[in-house]
Amino acid sequence: MTLAIVLAAGPAAGGLTEPSSTSAEPAPGRPDGESPTERLAAQWRRAGADDVRVAADLAELADLVSGATGPVLVSGVDLVAHTAVLRHLATSPVGPTVALVLTDPPAAGQATVREERGQVVAVGDDADATGVFGGALRVGAADLPALADAARAAAAPAGPAPGGPAPAATVTGTGGPLAAVDRLVAELAARGPLIFAHRVRLLVAHRVGDAAQQAAAEAAVAAVDEDRAELKLSVKERDDFFTTFFVSTWSPYVTKAAARIGLGPSGVTLLSVLFAVAAAVLFGVGGRPALVAGAVLLYLGFVLDCVDGQVARYTRHFSAWGGWLDTMADRFKEYVVYAGLGFGATHAGFRYGWALALAAMTLQTVRHMTDTWYGVLHDEAARRPKVVTGDAGGLGGKLNAASTRVQADTGSVSYWLKRTVVFPIGERWALIALAAALFGPLVALCAVLVWGTLAFAYTGALRTLRARWMRVPVLTTVDAGLHRDDGLLTRTLPTTRRPLSVAAVAALGAAALLVWALWAVHGGRDLPGWGVILALVLLLGAAQGSRAPHAGALDWLVPAALRAAEYLFAIAVGVAGRAPAWLIFAYVLVLTLHHYDLTARLEKRQAAPPLHAVTLGWEGRSLLLAIGLIAGIASITLATLGAYLLVVFVASVVLAWVVLPARARGGAASPG
Repeated sequence: MTLAIVLAAGPAAGGLTEPSSTSAEPAPGRPDGESPTERLAAQWRRAGADDVRVAADLAELADLVSGATGPVLVSGVDLVAHTAVLRHLATSPVGPTVALVLTDPPAAGQATVREERGQVVAVGDDADATGVFGGALRVGAADLPALADAARAAAAPAGPAPGGPAPAATVTGTGGPLAAVDRLVAELAARGPLIFAHRVRLLVAHRVGDAAQQAAAEAAVAAVDEDRAELKLSVKERDDFFTTFFVSTWSPYVTKAAARIGLGPSGVTLLSVLFAVAAAVLFGVGGRPALVAGAVLLYLGFVLDCVDGQVARYTRHFSAWGGWLDTMADRFKEYVVYAGLGFGATHAGFRYGWALALAAMTLQTVRHMTDTWYGVLHDEAARRPKVVTGDAGGLGGKLNAASTRVQADTGSVSYWLKRTVVFPIGERWALIALAAALFGPLVALCAVLVWGTLAFAYTGALRTLRARWMRVPVLTTVDAGLHRDDGLLTRTLPTTRRPLSVAAVAALGAAALLVWALWAVHGGRDLPGWGVILALVLLLGAAQGSRAPHAGALDWLVPAALRAAEYLFAIAVGVAGRAPAWLIFAYVLVLTLHHYDLTARLEKRQAAPPLHAVTLGWEGRSLLLAIGLIAGIASITLATLGAYLLVVFVASVVLAWVVLPARARGGAASPG
């Protein structure tokens, strides 16, 4: 149940709790005789709150919060906004605790805030402020104890609780002490919960101090077509070049149509999967008409890939399942297209079509792993004091500052170059579609590999420098064993203090084994067993870093290095064992699904997959493959282990998203 609380206390509450006496007619959007408190309460109900209460002061708010079990929405009485603004805040998918942030000049008693990467990292710091608190916030269930404590502390600004932080009342806003709702958010931020920022675009939200400001704000609200604005807001504010100019210009019309016929985000996602699979089949068939048709279907599938998120934002239908499905479907679609291109190139007479497809999939997966963990690194750095060394933080600090300037210069040539050079998904799909239609599958795969490799080198070099400057250990904040994908074997090996070094050695050893296997098979020879054992020893050496602290400046690269090591080793085993190329591709594809499941859960702050313990770990799977190769049954081992992992993955998905939620709902409904 969602509880909304209108906090009637405020610097101008006395002048706003009744309708303006200077107006003979009701203000636009406000029924005659309705006070601001009643207006906000009605808006919260329309925004989806199950229960709406009015708190006369912070002490009463603390009592209300103490009895809440679900998310709590809090707003001051001086807020005038579209109902959609409140609904967007209440349903924001960015995190459990979200604060409304405005660009208005701060007025007396209002707290300024500083944001980084969408997070509120400071409240009341006027010197570095990026906005002003909008007088409303949503607090997730896990942060309710902190909210109750913050309300009690803010209600008694005379001094801090024993052993607690200094009261937020000592923080002054523009023009003097903070108002009640601003003291509340300052106290909450001081207690450490992660607060995300919700900005207002196209719609209207203002905090008002008197009847004249209130009338002006209500007139501004009435002047905006709320539904039209919400449809425009369904499109991401910042997207990549191809998506911005070749998709988002017309995809809102598809979004509107999907909403009208009741097609939800997950339905659109599944439809986009069908388009991508059809495109992959056509790429595999070959021939100019099929290739052109496949390119068109791939483009339309990408449009639908954008529309699913737009439908979710437009209808405010967000769910953990939808976010997970979108992430997994994106990668599955892309790799199925690689499979179609690989088959098509082979069918057209190129011997190594499947090899190129495997290389593209492996490269893209490792890239995604670095993207995910660099994002976690940057988010963690935003919550910590900045580390500055040397002149302006050294080269890494200068690169960080330059990147920030370019990102802020929206629409400039440098801005679009920066967003395009990293080879995002829109550009990848556009390149595949054009290259396949004009030149064929072989050129499409080669183009993806060349641009992807250059983008990986570019981002890897810059991120390494910036990470060394930030010096933030992120794998110490999560279950490192889970995200390394370690198995039982790691518990039996000694521990080393350099997890990244041994992971890098494992990846290099696997790469060397793959090159050796390719050379041996090309010459009609068998790979010697001692070579496989040597590479396996190097690979298993990475397991020694599993229990060591991953606190180094570059240890966020460990998961990506382990993915590269396992994939390259598996491909080498398949090549040395002369397994069919499509079987090797299928096995690595199953591995990517398993690993993307982990990264999707990391991004969505979800628990580990229910059956993760029986996936054997990267080192256990590699050991089984090595045994199969030495025993002369590499193909059987790849097929059996791949089928086993696929069954475990599907069963884990069913458990996580169907069985366990149903049991939880049943348990909650039971009298006991």
